[in-house]
Amino acid sequence: MSAARHDLAAAGAHLAALGLSPGSSGNLSIREGSRVLITPTGTDLAAIDPDGLAVLDLDGTHRDGPRPSKEFPLHTAFYRRDPAARAVIHLHSRHATAAACRPAWSQHSALPPLTPYFVMRVGQTPLLPYAPPGDPRQAAELEQLPFPFRAALLQNHGPVVSGPSVSTAMDAAIELEETAALILALGPLPARLLTNTEAGALAEKYGTSWNG
Repeated sequence: MSAARHDLAAAGAHLAALGLSPGSSGNLSIREGSRVLITPTGTDLAAIDPDGLAVLDLDGTHRDGPRPSKEFPLHTAFYRRDPAARAVIHLHSRHATAAACRPAWSQHSALPPLTPYFVMRVGQTPLLPYAPPGDPRQAAELEQLPFPFRAALLQNHGPVVSGPSVSTAMDAAIELEETAALILALGPLPARLLTNTEAGALAEKYGTSWNG
């Protein structure tokens, strides 16, 4: 069994233990060269079989293994738009999904720069307009957005996050959920946000993106 398969199964178990993938929701993938290993449709992230992953080409062609998650177009779109992406995580985590049901904070990010860790670990997170789960048109829109990002909220659906490794993608998914929870907890109360200068300096230092 490859280390990548083991890492994917371990990440799924950790995210499930945190309560971020209710039922059989959510899907994970990892890129190995020109191939993508992705969880099959209906997979419980708490019990990923490392030897039972679907294998796709970067264009989404199914090469081996069981039927992939219907969300595979989102995963392959991230890999095609960002050569540095090595893992993609899509969840239906409660707070991030709730945030995805609200208007975007700005054109470039659904959520504001509330904490330094959101900017450091996630960065700007655009809100993609609603589409049915698995709709390739939404994946095409994600791929073609003309500014850098590593995470997005799918309107009325949930978060999708990429990273240069499984661990960084997982950390970003957890931080995105926590930021959404903080924003919802604040409600209509005024909040002090990081300034564009503060957020930009953090993004530059930690290799994320922030355009305000």
